Amino acid sequence: MTRPYIPTRANDPYGLIWFETRPRYLAGGGDPRRITQTLRAAGWHNLSDPDFPHVVLASPDRSHSLVLEPQPGPYGRWWRIHGQHEQLSWYSEFGANTPVEILGALTDALLEPVPEHTEDIWSQLTAAGWYYQHDEHGNEDASHPDGHLRLRRLADEALGFHWLAEATTERHDRVWTGWLEDRMPPHLLAAFTKALASDEPVQRARADVPHLHLVTQEERGPQAEKLATEHAARLKAVRAAARKSRRAAAQSTPGVPAAIASAPRPAARR
Repeated sequence: MTRPYIPTRANDPYGLIWFETRPRYLAGGGDPRRITQTLRAAGWHNLSDPDFPHVVLASPDRSHSLVLEPQPGPYGRWWRIHGQHEQLSWYSEFGANTPVEILGALTDALLEPVPEHTEDIWSQLTAAGWYYQHDEHGNEDASHPDGHLRLRRLADEALGFHWLAEATTERHDRVWTGWLEDRMPPHLLAAFTKALASDEPVQRARADVPHLHLVTQEERGPQAEKLATEHAARLKAVRAAARKSRRAAAQSTPGVPAAIASAPRPAARR
């Protein structure tokens, strides 16, 4: 039986005109499959309820999880990520308009080995021209030169230190926020910060941008075929890396047949 055509944003990137959009942190959320399909390609398990409007993914060892659960209004905590690191649990959450290219840098880092060296967060930002300040209580604050984006490390009597990323309009109305626990692994925070400070454009349609007057969309960027091809190549590379990691783990674990470890996982559907 032929599947009927049903209009839905899941048909993207086809059917829309895409523009290179700057700054990326005011460009809107983008396609969540940039994150969810990447994690699934890496072997994360889909634990979602098909009758509920959410996505629930868990890493193969269950040490990390991601929930994408739309909340009423654009400023709710749409994205929630839990993790375990050296017997400590950590948590982060992000609003609907958090660009997937920025949040995806954090989730991509979950799939990579922990680096031996992690670049200092504040140095990344000041090198990009951000203004940095701190106070006697240990609070730290960096602001983008345009005044629309801030990253703060704040002290809280109940929660201890935590990180707050916030993008705002010229009237300081919130566009999106990200809340991250200080006990997150430093390399994850650094990956998020690097993407936050990047001036690379992202691809958005006109209607995708929450505040059109705050961004520039002057030139057409890559269109549907190229965007789909790039996404497919990303997923292929992630699957290959996951297979390589499973083979390496099997070789170091007696009793696990290599054929099982290297067996392909089901492809993530576009």
